[in-house]
Amino acid sequence: MRAAGKSAIRHRYLFVGGLHRSGTSLLSRMIGTLPQVAQIEDAPVPENEGAYLQGAIPHDALSGRPMHFATDPAQHLTEDHPLNRLATRERLEVDWAPWFGPGTWRVEKSPVNLTRMRLLQQLFPLSQFVVVLRHPEAVAAAVAKWVDAPARALIDHWLDAHDRLAIDLDHLHSVMVLRYEDLTDRPAAHLAAVAAFLDLPAPTVPPAETVSNRNAEYRGAAPLTDGQADRAGRWGYAPKLAILAGQPPIVRHPLRAVRTATEACLRKD
Repeated sequence: MRAAGKSAIRHRYLFVGGLHRSGTSLLSRMIGTLPQVAQIEDAPVPENEGAYLQGAIPHDALSGRPMHFATDPAQHLTEDHPLNRLATRERLEVDWAPWFGPGTWRVEKSPVNLTRMRLLQQLFPLSQFVVVLRHPEAVAAAVAKWVDAPARALIDHWLDAHDRLAIDLDHLHSVMVLRYEDLTDRPAAHLAAVAAFLDLPAPTVPPAETVSNRNAEYRGAAPLTDGQADRAGRWGYAPKLAILAGQPPIVRHPLRAVRTATEACLRKD
């Protein structure tokens, strides 16, 4: 009997996640310009987020509240979640299908993917993941218009969320972690890195979208405390929007050739 599963695999998913205002939308749009990649466009939901376009994993405005969801135990979906079953995968495929055109890869961006990667990997074993980080001071200042909490509490949320991420990374086969600051500084190199990560040809033209680092808009924002700076340092962040040099990129992939090619792109100027 022929392997029906092999012939049925027509596309793979790249899931993009990260805290709100971290650059997930920017990166997703850039990835969507790659040949063989389909993206969600013109959907009647916030920022074309796939989480709102499906009914397999319960999701509403409360599920993805900025500076709340990432430390909510109910939103941390892993291999042990009751939704880890074939019916969930099938419903996701059906609900998302109308929003994607043809392509070897489908890029789906929702901030909540940050806490759902382990479940999504179980549902789609050939899927891959990209997480976007941004300086916690900038994120706290950017979301302050939505969230009624002091800056120190928002920064603590950022730190707690990424402590959880560090644990989840060990459970993922194919994942890369990018910083907004690096992405906006070298967009072409990072788009080439994502292409290498997906084992696709390198882009032949630079990103069409104008990309700029807007962290300077938040100069004067509440700085990291000493204790917060100790925790943020593992991700390459320091007080007063400073970026620490020498942070190696996080790239995990089962194929050494893909890892090597991806890391080489990330090191390019």
